[in-house]
Amino acid sequence: MRMLIIGRHGQVSRELQSRLGAVGELIVLGRDELDLAQPEQIRRQVRSVGPDLIINAAAHTAVDLAESEPDLAFAINSTAPGILAEEALTLDVPLIHYSTDYVFDGEKVGPYTEDDTPHPLGVYGKSKWAGERAIAEVSGKHLILRTSWVYSNHGRNFLLTMQRLLQEKPELRIVADQIGAPTWAGTIANSTLALIERWQAGGTAWGTYHLTAQGETSWFGFAQAIGEALRQQGKPCATLIPIPSSEYPTPAVRPLNSRLDCSRLAREWGVSQPDWQTALQACLAGQP
Repeated sequence: MRMLIIGRHGQVSRELQSRLGAVGELIVLGRDELDLAQPEQIRRQVRSVGPDLIINAAAHTAVDLAESEPDLAFAINSTAPGILAEEALTLDVPLIHYSTDYVFDGEKVGPYTEDDTPHPLGVYGKSKWAGERAIAEVSGKHLILRTSWVYSNHGRNFLLTMQRLLQEKPELRIVADQIGAPTWAGTIANSTLALIERWQAGGTAWGTYHLTAQGETSWFGFAQAIGEALRQQGKPCATLIPIPSSEYPTPAVRPLNSRLDCSRLAREWGVSQPDWQTALQACLAGQP
């Protein structure tokens, strides 16, 4: 099986590359080989590879920057996924695409389900929601996997930023009123592998699913867990002070509630995720 992974250096892509080689041949295209802002380049590259499965692990994920460059965000997050879905339909192969909790406004009291109507607050969320619709409108074989608060040992993310700042600063003020599930990119890759194996065994429950770690915390709680891991290693750690989002303004408004109900993925595909604390320990230990 030939699997085309779009995106080479992103957090999820790197974890996918370390796991999926066991089930087939990987063709990985980074930005230098495939610019998602260039529709004809997308079509040309997909047709040249002729894959049995397409995985779109690339996106415009700079949430605040998207507010000042909406055209680029929509080109990469909306137009490109629709084109990938069209090419997948032509080849009669599945498309796996990753989306985000930012498609919701965060005003719901409980966890969001796949049946809740998206209402994104900013350009990033609006572009990702438009991408979901573009894929669904093509009506091909697809899995849209919404996740949240992604981190890993690579790239730029909250975990790595906190590990650095906690050792550099005497005190850190961290937002405590945004609630969600920190999700290790390795968890996403492990679940993607499980989904591919179930598809190969005959699974066809295509559609949109939520895929995050189990449990919930705030950014403050996540920072506390990172700090505790540093202390256990005998490293210095800053004092953490909880603050409301209003004291940390950003160009893009973040949803206060990013909790996603992942029970449908477990029910229809038999794929579930570990709790966020267990996954964090696995990430910190460098486990697969």
